[in-house]
Amino acid sequence: MMKDWYIQWFDTDEYLDVYKHRNEKDAECHIKFLLSQIDLPSGASILDMACGAGRHSILLAKLGYKVTGVDLSKRLLSEAKLSAERENLSVKFILSDIREFNIDRKFDLVLNLFTSFGYFETDEENFQLFYKAYSLLNSNGYFVFDYFNRNYLLKNLIPYSSEFNEDYAIIQERKIVDGRVIKKITINRNGNSKLYYESVKLYESNLLVTKLKEIGFEIVKLFGDFSGNKFEENSSPRFIAICRKK
Repeated sequence: MMKDWYIQWFDTDEYLDVYKHRNEKDAECHIKFLLSQIDLPSGASILDMACGAGRHSILLAKLGYKVTGVDLSKRLLSEAKLSAERENLSVKFILSDIREFNIDRKFDLVLNLFTSFGYFETDEENFQLFYKAYSLLNSNGYFVFDYFNRNYLLKNLIPYSSEFNEDYAIIQERKIVDGRVIKKITINRNGNSKLYYESVKLYESNLLVTKLKEIGFEIVKLFGDFSGNKFEENSSPRFIAICRKK
């Protein structure tokens, strides 16, 4: 398995096939919920870290916010730029690894959604994202961090799933290895088979809270899903932290 699996995987058309269920309707619900929890001024500046194909960035720009999206995938950013052009929206999309990303401005809100965290080999590399978010925020700015809940995942991991249609078959196999959730993705199309991997470090919620506070964030609210349910360590599917820079 490639160490830098995300570089190859996120630049494929197959990635969009596997995650096509992450649709605009879901994104609208998520953004509506998050904005209901945050006191943002009109026209606020927002950074979407690991913006992918730009679903959330586009929706926020439609609402009149000044949006910047950053991602390391040329393929996904091309989709994001096309979407912005179709909607006649001005969104600044930047190609960069989060660890190396720098910009000469600050933001009122930084978003990191859908477990775009834990990809790297070391804790130091992974937690760079928290430090980066803090450094890029205005005073009293917000950071929203959305990650799977480790305890829930350990109890509810689905080892095998498959999807078939007339064009392709997608087989996904999942297991826990050395504190990481490893996903093997096999895609069969037109008699050809392609193999990809995902590997994400599992962090306990208590450690995440400790680290956020250590960096200087005030944790305003913790949710266990995008319906607004309170975070419960053993039963919540997600860990959604709404934080503020002190």
